[in-house]
Amino acid sequence: MSVELVRIGLDEAENLWKMQVEAFTELYNKYKDTDTSPATEKLEKMITRLKQPFTYYYYIQDNGINVGAIRIVDEKDNTKSKRISPIFIMPQHRNKGYAQIAIRMVENLHGDSNWELDTILQEKGNCYLYEKLGYHQTGKTHIINDKLTLVFYIKE
Repeated sequence: MSVELVRIGLDEAENLWKMQVEAFTELYNKYKDTDTSPATEKLEKMITRLKQPFTYYYYIQDNGINVGAIRIVDEKDNTKSKRISPIFIMPQHRNKGYAQIAIRMVENLHGDSNWELDTILQEKGNCYLYEKLGYHQTGKTHIINDKLTLVFYIKE
């Protein structure tokens, strides 16, 4: 495994968007969270985010193959938390440790403390991953629908 993060520019917006839609479609089909699912986001929202000076999108690559992507919101302000939103691994590349490696890599790039993220409470594998990496539940949750609750994490 030769994992690296490659910064994504505006010229990659459509490819990144297509990957995101594919990666989140299974969860969307399970939870039907039309208003919040990355699978239902429009390309324009991806373009807007890529233009933000505080957003950093990276492809997660293994031997030059895009296995996923991660977005970091980092305003470079020590009084504000950095945020992972979203991270995804393509279906054919899951359960190989890519997400864990990518999170450690972005923490090395952007600093290893003062992070936040949220995930689906019902997706126990996601919760386990974040907790294994030192993230702690804040106690805050947000019910999206009768199937899906978001749970919030921090890493200080």
